[in-house]
Amino acid sequence: MTHTLTQLVANPSCMDDYHPDAMPVAQARLFIKQFLSAVTQTQILPVRECMGRVLAADIFSAANVPNYDNSAMDGYAFNSKDMHAKSPTKLIIIGTILAGNTTANKIEAGQCARIMTGGMMPHGADTVIMQEKVKVDGDYITFTDALKPNMNVRFAGEDLQVGQIVLTSGHLIRAADLGLLASLGISQISVYRKLKVAFFSTGDELASLGDTLKKGQVYDSNRYSLYGMLSRFALEVIDMGAIPDDLKLLEDTLLSAAKQADVVITSGGVSVGEADYMKLLLAKHGHVMFWKIAMKPGRPLAYGKIGQAHYFGLPGNPVAVMVTFYQFVREALLILMGQTTPAPLPIFKVICAENIKKQTGRTEFQRGILFFDTDGTWKVKPTGAQGSAMLSSMSLANCFIVLDQTVGNLDAGSLVSVQVLHGLD
Repeated sequence: MTHTLTQLVANPSCMDDYHPDAMPVAQARLFIKQFLSAVTQTQILPVRECMGRVLAADIFSAANVPNYDNSAMDGYAFNSKDMHAKSPTKLIIIGTILAGNTTANKIEAGQCARIMTGGMMPHGADTVIMQEKVKVDGDYITFTDALKPNMNVRFAGEDLQVGQIVLTSGHLIRAADLGLLASLGISQISVYRKLKVAFFSTGDELASLGDTLKKGQVYDSNRYSLYGMLSRFALEVIDMGAIPDDLKLLEDTLLSAAKQADVVITSGGVSVGEADYMKLLLAKHGHVMFWKIAMKPGRPLAYGKIGQAHYFGLPGNPVAVMVTFYQFVREALLILMGQTTPAPLPIFKVICAENIKKQTGRTEFQRGILFFDTDGTWKVKPTGAQGSAMLSSMSLANCFIVLDQTVGNLDAGSLVSVQVLHGLD
């Protein structure tokens, strides 16, 4: 049975497996995912402006790609029937075919044509031998290799055929897609509009860059980490600043953010049991769930709706902000942007080069350094101290070492799961 977000917030017991005080990571992802729906507005844009955007309509090939049979290399085009099985093959060169040459060429038995990569295959030829494999003597070539028919030829429609679906709606446009679209002669496409994401930090202890730190203050690093992570997506990013613990200021900022954006992200003020203004405001203006996730770092997490905007309340500790963003917010943003099936962060197993300390009962995302060892294998080691306030550990790391709730202390040499960070932040 499907429940609405309002029902779940008002009566958590309506879902038997809902445990806000001990929510597994995977279950929290599923709870969030069921309430997400993509933006629907679209726009037509030039291909070059579509990097990172999500396709809003299927793309069909209007032509064969390639649209003519052509050579895959520099060499000589000939008919495979002219090859001699027991003696060198000797053919007379009748001309040269350059890439882009549209002149109709034809070869007869015993003939060949010098051809450049991309050159149109002459009539009567079905095979190309690379130039390094032949001996040239005046107007003749000889070779001893026995080639299979059709070798080194790219045939019309080999890549794409007329009418074939090339890219489907919901596809996230990458660099290769820009080239693919250009190869089809497509200059503009329909994409979903940019998702609008507003974010701000909360807390009296936060100082802005350029200010002199007072006793008990810290510089607001979370907004900069969040900005960096959000900048990896094709989003409209709205930085609402660092907001002190002032009820009116927080309320005005929250409502303004929800009015402007599709998604609102805050850091700080969502710990279960905390008495702070943010939780009061979220209860007053939205439908928000507060969870204790069975993970480290990043135990407190809030998700819900403020008006029509999706809301993510992330922890205040700098590392916890980044970990929870990658584990929960990243996929949600891609779905809201219109991507049909966002790929999960890839996880693979490598040998851990050092001992790891861990308690069972929760999933840990330890910061790690993935490296190519002298023995020719990939290994990983922790960055060192794993405190959730140690942002330097994220700068040192190129991966997360993912240790599920069943894992305890590990000895060096154990296999561990790794999530690679490069390309994500």
